[in-house]
Amino acid sequence: MVRRARSLLGRTLHGHGVSVCITEVEAYEGVNDPASHAFTRTPRSETMYGPPWRLYVYQTRHHFCANIVTGPTETASAVLIRSGRVVDGIETATKRRGGVPHVRLARGPGNLAQALGITIADLGTDLLAATGVRLGPPVGQDFEIAAGPRVGVAKAADIAWRFWIADDPTVSMYRRNPRAPR
Repeated sequence: MVRRARSLLGRTLHGHGVSVCITEVEAYEGVNDPASHAFTRTPRSETMYGPPWRLYVYQTRHHFCANIVTGPTETASAVLIRSGRVVDGIETATKRRGGVPHVRLARGPGNLAQALGITIADLGTDLLAATGVRLGPPVGQDFEIAAGPRVGVAKAADIAWRFWIADDPTVSMYRRNPRAPR
């Protein structure tokens, strides 16, 4: 699960006329992780129990967030795509995000999904398909990967399963959940 999360860095996620190079991710170990949506199986988290390389989309407040199910089936492991750098479709992403500066177009999971045009309608999408929302092929890693605790989770808050491309300006800021124990 951690290996797959790290391997997503630098890959391209294509969605609805925009492509983003993934610069930050957060891993969740499903049934073994109290911070995961799938810790308890519910209709909302059902996609996470299916085959890997599917898109799990959920809504939080007014934003959607995109996760890649990493499997294996029934373990519900997934990786939240936290941030990215828009590499194609900049005009479309800028329009969707209301004209924010380029470096902030896909910084943060809700902003990333908005820039890509991802909504609940994309739930369950096969990311290895040739069309639609899809994941580009793996890339050679010629960058340093940094790690730290996950953002905003109250349970298992100190596990260092957040990974990002070191010194990339599109990476979001760390914010500890105020309900997380110290």
